[in-house]
Formats: sequence, structure tokens, C-alpha cells
Amino acid sequence: MSNYAAIINQNLDQLYRSMPVDLADRLPAEHVADNFAFQAFGESCQLGLKGIKLAGAKETGPKGVIISLYALQATLASCQLTPFKAFREIPDSMPYVAVFASRTEQVLFDQIDKIEHHADRIAGQFGGSAGSDNSAGDFSLFVYPLPKIALNYIFYRADDEFPASATCLFSSNAATFLPTDALADTGEYTSKKILEII
Repeated sequence: MSNYAAIINQNLDQLYRSMPVDLADRLPAEHVADNFAFQAFGESCQLGLKGIKLAGAKETGPKGVIISLYALQATLASCQLTPFKAFREIPDSMPYVAVFASRTEQVLFDQIDKIEHHADRIAGQFGGSAGSDNSAGDFSLFVYPLPKIALNYIFYRADDEFPASATCLFSSNAATFLPTDALADTGEYTSKKILEII
């Protein structure tokens, strides 16, 4: 068993030992038998005592850890979208800022034209939206990697003066639903899924 799988199992054991009676509302999710179904990282997700499945396959890696932490920290608070926050504005983010910039934002720079071409499909898979009427950036993607956490990707096409770039912002109260290191990972695995989709 991998370290990730062991952490997932520990988190699920803790969750089911003292499960809130309103967990389905907190996630939110559809509660069927002992399982909870919702969308995570652009895929159907099923969480249960025996594990987590994404798109029907057992998830024993970092995404499973993030999802299990999200379930452990679930509250009845609603997602507050604005004001969106840069990752560096989230408490205790400093140790992760450079890695977040590299793995969440910079990995997208070379693919911005393709991302724009597939923006509607990406947004649809994440239950979000795509737009080109922002006050900042040339176009944007608004996605939900987890039901109560929204990411706002703002993209800038290359021009004569500047190379292409991307910025990823978090919904205002994202830190309510995950610890800071897991939020950094959420950005990374959302960007990886965007690249997988295109």
C-alpha cells in the first residue's frame, strides 16, 4: 500500500467513526447507502468507507488525499466566490508559493491557445464557465475542482511585448474547506486535468 493510500484510509476511517449526520449537505453530495457521490477534478467521484473512486476507478494517489481531507473538513458554509484570492494571499502559503506557480500556472503557458480553443469543454467538465469579458486577461476559465472550491484562471495571450501567461485565483473562502498545502495541490491537479482534456 502506498503512503497516499494509507493516508486516504486513515482519513476515511476518521470520517466514518464520527460522521456528521448532515455530511451530504456539507459536501454537498448525493448520499446513497454508505457512499457519497459528487464531482471532483472534473470527474464523477464516489466516496465511501472502502475508498474513493474517480470516474469509476479507485483513486489511491494525491487526488484521493485531497478529496478525503475535503470530506473531513466539510462544513455547512457556502462557497464565497469573491473577492478571489491569489494563492499567496492564503494564510501560511509562503512555503508553497513557488511550487504552486510552477505546477499550477507556468505549466499552462505553452498551451494557452489550445486551452482557449477548448475552453467551453473544459469549463463544462468542471461544472464552471468560460469567458472573454473580464476586466483582466484575454479570457478566463471558472472551474470547480471540488463542490465548494472554485478556481478562476485568467489567461493572457502572447503579444509583441510579453509571452503568454496564466494566473490562478481561489474563491474567497477556499481555506475554509482545505488546509493550505492541499489547496496548492488542488491547483496543481486541476491544471493537470485541464492539460489532459486538451
